[in-house]
Amino acid sequence: MKGDLVYRSVVRACGALFCLQGYRFDVRGVEHLPAAGSAVLASNHQSLIDFTLVGRATRERGRLVRFMAKRSLFGRNLLGWLMRRMGHLPVERGHGAVAYRRALRLVEAGEVVGLFPEATISRSWLIKPLRPGAAAIALRCDAPLIPVVTWGGHRILTVDGRRSLRRRIAVTVLVGPPIERRDDDTIATLTERLRAALTELLDTAIETYPDVPRNDDDRWWLPHDRGGTAPDPETAHELDLAGVLRVGDVLE
Repeated sequence: MKGDLVYRSVVRACGALFCLQGYRFDVRGVEHLPAAGSAVLASNHQSLIDFTLVGRATRERGRLVRFMAKRSLFGRNLLGWLMRRMGHLPVERGHGAVAYRRALRLVEAGEVVGLFPEATISRSWLIKPLRPGAAAIALRCDAPLIPVVTWGGHRILTVDGRRSLRRRIAVTVLVGPPIERRDDDTIATLTERLRAALTELLDTAIETYPDVPRNDDDRWWLPHDRGGTAPDPETAHELDLAGVLRVGDVLE
């Protein structure tokens, strides 16, 4: 695809930055990603660098993912230019039909399309209710629907001004097997199983994560049911409705 040279250059630059920071990556399940042919990746969404973390896994299979992301990221600046050159898909809030049709064309052409079906960053760090786009594209194109979770990226850069230049932060990326397809599947049932798969992967990522909070103030990055101070899902939903989420959240 036009712009792949730019995309691969960005991948190398991100890899160099991660190496400079000494991030300790634990990437598992890359064998579930097809080395060729179409696929739909559905990832949880916790940080502002989730694109690059998911890409850390797919690069091991030599695949470039075309992500669906909110249109404001495609502005008239360097980031917008890069997003366009890399072939990512701008999504207009409330008007995603154009992006959906473009995603269908890419998948039908054998590309890998990535979505964050939670639509916005999960402030509880747990899996939110999912929008149906990933399942709909996978069903329409008869493409594998592959769940992916990241954990640890929110400690580097996320909403509410949370950011850290601390070196050697651990980052986990888990790729699950494609969601099993059933003859009587609907978009709703496939979305339900996708959420279950993401939840299971996230549980594994948290349970096997090597870092622990340094003190009570550092417990913000753990979910409420894991001894952390993140809001529970109900409170996080209320904060979403109140419009607390800032620029940078990625849409389905």
